Amino acid sequence: MLNRRNALLTTLFGAGMVGLRSLASGLPASFLLNPRKALADSPAPSCNAPDKAQYVVFATSGLGDPINANAPGCYDDPNITHPNDPSMAPATLSLGGTSYTAAAPWASLPQDVLDRTAFFHLMTNTPVHPKEPDVLKLMGATYQSEMLPSILAKELAPCLGTVQTEPICLGASTPSEALSFGGTALPIIPALALQATLTTPAGPLADLQPLRDQTLNQIYDLYKNDATPQQRAYIDSLVASQTQIRNLNQSLLQALSSITDNTAASQVLAAVTLIQMKVTPVISIHIPFGGDNHRDVGLANEASETVAALGVIASLMQGLDAAGLSDQVTLASLNVFGRTLGPANTDGRQHNPDHQVSFAIGKPFRSTVIGGVVAAGADYSALAIDSKSGAGGESGDIAATDSLASYGRTLLAAVGVAPDTIQSQITSGSVIQAALA
Repeated sequence: MLNRRNALLTTLFGAGMVGLRSLASGLPASFLLNPRKALADSPAPSCNAPDKAQYVVFATSGLGDPINANAPGCYDDPNITHPNDPSMAPATLSLGGTSYTAAAPWASLPQDVLDRTAFFHLMTNTPVHPKEPDVLKLMGATYQSEMLPSILAKELAPCLGTVQTEPICLGASTPSEALSFGGTALPIIPALALQATLTTPAGPLADLQPLRDQTLNQIYDLYKNDATPQQRAYIDSLVASQTQIRNLNQSLLQALSSITDNTAASQVLAAVTLIQMKVTPVISIHIPFGGDNHRDVGLANEASETVAALGVIASLMQGLDAAGLSDQVTLASLNVFGRTLGPANTDGRQHNPDHQVSFAIGKPFRSTVIGGVVAAGADYSALAIDSKSGAGGESGDIAATDSLASYGRTLLAAVGVAPDTIQSQITSGSVIQAALA
């Protein structure tokens, strides 16, 4: 157990717990790693647009949840099947000043959340559960088969000054939801493991204030004779006060202590805590929206899980607001595939490789619906997308088969990644300008 605890702490805070010392002192981890060179004229890590950078909470599922069945854009065709449960009754919501119909749980989100929510009708082009890693690699469209969450993390880490670049996976319902970075599999860190490691009386959060003083004494000793007045002033400007550290300590311990399981609700609590600690730019979670519901009589599980999922999203937004992070964090989703929508789907749904709905909620996004759905073959498919207007239709300049890669490019553009980097990291698709605020 001790070895597992130490391994987890190293994963979260780096060798020598540099991230924990950064949290305790307010000094950047990069500064603490090499303080003698920190103020030299060496080039800083590349960051294209620090004012646009966002932490990303990345919701993903290898089960192929039926998000697409009840999202805005899927209520215009009366042949599309929705649950009959009263909690899922069609409701009107406003996105970008336009009225849409969706399942009532979506309309229950506060308007200020809907005002920064974009829905994307996409095609993942696979009906196979184990292809989830391939979907996260945008079905072959990423450079060197890097996963989209890892591309985001690589580009955002220099802007956000996080302890580590690699994403952290807090929840995975299947092995296919585990992330990789540079071809290396990343561990899954359940919310309960995080709580158990950090909140014990002997845990690292209990010693933040002594660690702050120890770290500052070491830094000030190092610069006592060599630093210029300007360097000392710069260091002092970064240092967190004892009051700030005490308040942060109490806030983190309170949030973590409320974690009692590994559910989606606990994962979002853990995600907000990790963001407050600036551990990583990207955190993946699993929010159930109905799961692999082949034999879901009356679509009852789809209804109950969708209601619960929107409650989790609302609580995440409330937690971010309470932490002062609303403008700094984006919630984005991407699942392996969507579900069949036609009139035969009253007691369960099958895999749909041609239509899946992703959502992005955050300051960089326009409140809108991108693309749409059309009857095709035995069921329904995503439409081509007009990259400028976001409308779905046969004349769209983004083919449905390129919509997945285009979603990836749009997420990168939203968080400030440079256009030439977007093109080199994702080799097909187009940025959907209509989705960007």
